[in-house]
Amino acid sequence: MAKRYLVLEDGSVYEGTAFGGEHSGTGELVFNTGMTGYQESITDQSYNGEILMFTYPLIGNYGVNFDDNESVTPTTAGVVVHELARLASNWRNQMSLDEFLRQHDIPGISGLDTRAITKKIRARGTMKSVLVNSKKEAQSVLEQGMQVSPKSLVMESTTKNGYPNPNTGKRIVVVDFGLKHSILRELSKRKCNVVVLPATATAAQILNYKPDGVLLSNGPGDPKDVQGAATMIRTVERTVPLFGICLGHQLFALANGADTFKMKFGHRGFNHPVREIATNRIDFTAQNHGYAVDASSVADTDLLVTHEEINDDTIEGLRHKKYPAFSVQFHPDAAPGPHDSSHLFDEFLESITSYQRQKRIDIRG
Repeated sequence: MAKRYLVLEDGSVYEGTAFGGEHSGTGELVFNTGMTGYQESITDQSYNGEILMFTYPLIGNYGVNFDDNESVTPTTAGVVVHELARLASNWRNQMSLDEFLRQHDIPGISGLDTRAITKKIRARGTMKSVLVNSKKEAQSVLEQGMQVSPKSLVMESTTKNGYPNPNTGKRIVVVDFGLKHSILRELSKRKCNVVVLPATATAAQILNYKPDGVLLSNGPGDPKDVQGAATMIRTVERTVPLFGICLGHQLFALANGADTFKMKFGHRGFNHPVREIATNRIDFTAQNHGYAVDASSVADTDLLVTHEEINDDTIEGLRHKKYPAFSVQFHPDAAPGPHDSSHLFDEFLESITSYQRQKRIDIRG
């Protein structure tokens, strides 16, 4: 078996066994605590430019299928596992994880002590990292320093052209900052007539579709790098109900005067407990983000904090005090993960119905 090496910016080098794509990979090393859902995570555009390490010790045991992808072309920079399953056993299995990563030229490495590396990341924070195929390349990286080119991650992940996901219900425009397909699945379950637009869409372009509501999707990277989103959001939220998820939540916060910050190692997994402040309801949630809204920056805005993470008290939900607009940091679409918070899609549609009813009253009135 061919060797491969994981090099971290602190000078650590880990030797393992290569699988997946043949080329090297460069990105920020992050860890995911989920016991399942490796296919959905690898195809989640929120991992664009990141080397994804799984803490669960055996990955690939149920294979890969054509139904669970969260995007058509995954952009994860690399995959790190403790043990790669030699045999995939599941009635839905259509190819091995190794074959899938080869198809998309994503390098993988197995045979590492992923829990020890995770403990290092928790202590030091996420680190730049490189997957290389020889000791010589690893030594070269150490001598020359870690070179990770800045990227416009959202522009790599967003659709280049708008497209429909038609149905017969509410007309929803989804702004794609790195959209998970499971969000479209949840909207389809509710008969929403969806148009997906690129991250560069202006408020005028969005409102030209006469939407009943607008959803801001998840996506990769620093929300402050997304140009033009704040201006768009400020116009849209005054016009129609709005719902932000993950990166969409952070952009909603920035547009309304709050601030965001880079977390030490982020939230990535499917077991994060979140408390709804008004009801004390606890939901277990799926999360994947390295940035969060700064709690101290919300006080002087028109935003109300609605949810908080129980483990570290970070903000997990916001609502606008004047407009029918709200957001959550976690994934109510939960693919994979618990479905405790899927009701938020229903609340979004209910907010549309209430808003439209009030508009009719105001017109008559």
